[in-house]
Amino acid sequence: MSKGIVFDIKKFSIHDGPGIRTTVFFKGCPLNCWWCHNPESQAMGPERVFRETRCIDCGACLAVCPQGAISSNGDGIVTDNEQCVLCGACVDACYAEARQMIGREMTVSQVMADIEKDIAFYDESGGGVTFSGGEPLSQRDFLLALLQACRAKDIHTVVDTSGFATWQTFDRIRPYVNLFLYDLKLMDDADHQKFTGVSNQLILQNLQLLSQAGHHLIVRLPIVPGINDDQQNIWQIGAFVAALPQAHPIELLPYHHIGTDKYRRLHKSYQLVNLQPPSVERMSQIAEVFRKFNLHVKIG
Repeated sequence: MSKGIVFDIKKFSIHDGPGIRTTVFFKGCPLNCWWCHNPESQAMGPERVFRETRCIDCGACLAVCPQGAISSNGDGIVTDNEQCVLCGACVDACYAEARQMIGREMTVSQVMADIEKDIAFYDESGGGVTFSGGEPLSQRDFLLALLQACRAKDIHTVVDTSGFATWQTFDRIRPYVNLFLYDLKLMDDADHQKFTGVSNQLILQNLQLLSQAGHHLIVRLPIVPGINDDQQNIWQIGAFVAALPQAHPIELLPYHHIGTDKYRRLHKSYQLVNLQPPSVERMSQIAEVFRKFNLHVKIG
């Protein structure tokens, strides 16, 4: 049976496609976007998070760690990341829930059991299931099996993707996808590589092919001040989307920094600490540019 790594399943989501939805977050992403608000989604395997403010220094984690990776230095609890094997024993023993494992292996049947609990809400609202991440196409076989299981239950499916995957991967899953939420970020390839870690050529090619094949798509564009909100990038994206074989709406997603604390918990650096979200006025100005291309625009 196909298995995959999931880091969250959110119920009653209303921002990841039509109606009331269950969003399944896959772990692992080939991109490393500077503004990513889900840094826990980037690594493929499970990760351990420690919330220092919740720790009551009870010592339970020290007692159960089979590797002896946890110690107290007088100022608090310290974990040796080189010795830690991510067994999760300290998480189970932590009374204060200061320790958490992000990412767990699940079977298709386990995920579907969660999904099927809310079929009545999907039917009533025109909703369904959204597979997000991370990048769900990075776990292609697991995603395909889930999509096929949803199709067998007549559950509406959405795939939220960066588009960075081979066309062969898209070709396998696309017969079972009702809607793609497709991210675009930067049109200049050098800038795209700088701020995401990968080229945009595959992303643009796949979007053209999906549109040509007649798939339902919503193009999503995060607006990150100083990185991709300049006039040239906005005009180039508008021209590109307007020239696609089908007409597709654009959803503008204003940058936010609510995920910055996650980087500290994961002991990762965040490069946009002082960046402020775009103003309402600036978002409206960008929307007007896209409307000049006769595109339907929504500000998310």
